[in-house]
Amino acid sequence: MLEIGSLVDGKYKILRVVGKGGMSVVYQAVNEKANKIWAIKEVRKDGVQNFEVVKQNLIVETELLKRFNHPNLPSIIDVIDGEGSFLIVMDYIEGNSLNKAIETSGAQSQEDVIEWSKQLCDVLGYLHSRKPPIIYRDMKPANVMLKPDGNVSLIDFGTAREFKSSSVEDTTCLGTQGYAAPEQYGGHGQTDARTDIYCLGATMYHLVTGHNPSTPPYEMYPIRQWNPVLSSGLEEIIIKCTQRNPNDRYQSCAELLYALDHYQDLDIENKKVQNLKWKTFMVSLILALVMAVGAVGFKIAANAETASTYDSLIKQAENSAGVGDYEAGLKYYEEAIELEPDNMVAYNGMLNMYMSDEVIETEEYKEINAVVGKNENLLTTNVDEFADFAKEVADSLFFCSDYDPNAGIAYSANWYKKVYENATNEADKKNAEYMMNFAKNYNNIGTLDKKGNEVIDVETYFETLSNLVNEDFGDGTNIVVPLKCYEFVASQLYIRNDWLYKNSISELEYNALLDEIEAKVLAIESSDTYLKNKDSNRNLAEYVANAKAQVVKAREIGYGQPSASSNEGVGG
Repeated sequence: MLEIGSLVDGKYKILRVVGKGGMSVVYQAVNEKANKIWAIKEVRKDGVQNFEVVKQNLIVETELLKRFNHPNLPSIIDVIDGEGSFLIVMDYIEGNSLNKAIETSGAQSQEDVIEWSKQLCDVLGYLHSRKPPIIYRDMKPANVMLKPDGNVSLIDFGTAREFKSSSVEDTTCLGTQGYAAPEQYGGHGQTDARTDIYCLGATMYHLVTGHNPSTPPYEMYPIRQWNPVLSSGLEEIIIKCTQRNPNDRYQSCAELLYALDHYQDLDIENKKVQNLKWKTFMVSLILALVMAVGAVGFKIAANAETASTYDSLIKQAENSAGVGDYEAGLKYYEEAIELEPDNMVAYNGMLNMYMSDEVIETEEYKEINAVVGKNENLLTTNVDEFADFAKEVADSLFFCSDYDPNAGIAYSANWYKKVYENATNEADKKNAEYMMNFAKNYNNIGTLDKKGNEVIDVETYFETLSNLVNEDFGDGTNIVVPLKCYEFVASQLYIRNDWLYKNSISELEYNALLDEIEAKVLAIESSDTYLKNKDSNRNLAEYVANAKAQVVKAREIGYGQPSASSNEGVGG
């Protein structure tokens, strides 16, 4: 074991032991220079059989966590492979496990369990939305930390795995007996998202009843058999989660989350009241319809019904997207579009769902293109809204595509054309036309046409970059596209430095545009909506610094440029 007060890796001071397991010890440590508390998980080689196998599992666990970014998951900070032990430095999560809460006070309150379960649905949905999906496989109270603010955090990824669509079944049984789904036992099928739903159902059962499903008789009885005052709706949810056949469970975390949000609607007593209300409503409706005269009343009722259904589909789509179940989200958005094809809410929701990870992927673009292509003739009734939507798609493709960047820019030209054709504001039309031509000719920058003229001349290109930096990106709630835009401009100034500098763009103009980018980024960083995307911002800062260094080198080399050499004192 590590000694209390000892220094690990020259910077982590061990403060105390906070937990022990069968093969590991977890310490609280502090980085005194950074004044930051961390947790250090130690696995000693001399205390574990088949250490290399355990080590490989730990490496898998740490590599998984490094890829995640979710408020209910810890972050891995450092991995130290020493001679006598393997150390993992991660976020220190203050609080105790839910297992400790059960040991201390028995069954937990129904309201708390539902709230914790909704948070766990959210984090599991996030894991399942990764590409490829991550299946956690060991949900249980001991692996959930309850923090002082009442929120929970999921820990211990030693049994998590990537879902392999080509596999028929898992070869290894991993998980905890009582909580593990039948398919987690080797030979009973492959684990998938529905496996985690089973484990979460077993966890809810333990929390709300205080009876551990991993102890004899290894059975989960209806929860009201233990406590009759518990909700019959929650009982129905847990029973559905823990069905032996995965097809009989909730098929996604989005479905389960929706059920938890509406568990009271499933209560037997509430169903009786609702049935009575429904019967009363139907009688009243029939009488009203009989008494109604003319088609106007029917039309109003039909419109109200359509609007209500549309709003319900949008809400379900947003709930699905919010937990990372994009397949279900897409289905609901498509149903909403089919119901009201000229209503732009669903189209915008679909794009926002796909841009939630800051990248528009190939399949996502194809889906948007297919849906819009099928309904575009009906969108002309909302030309301004469609133009705004087309602009967002175009910008996403230009700056945030996972295509080869040049291909993404080429695809954006078609969408800037849609903006040009539908925008009613002259300034928007002019900007769209500018970007359409720029995107079309981007791959030919610096080349000559058949007549010997530049396809895009230097002044036009530099003006385009300046316009991009000063583009109006809306109310500031979506900062992904502007950050990607500034990164694109800075990279162009760096990559095409020689061409720009040799062809009349002065050092003063060049550095002024780079300074403008830095000012725009600073304004975003100080806003309430700033997304801490460290990789993107680091790339952006590096491009700006490198671009500034390049123009200094160009001046020192002595490119013949009167407009630059005449600016005394520019660049120092």
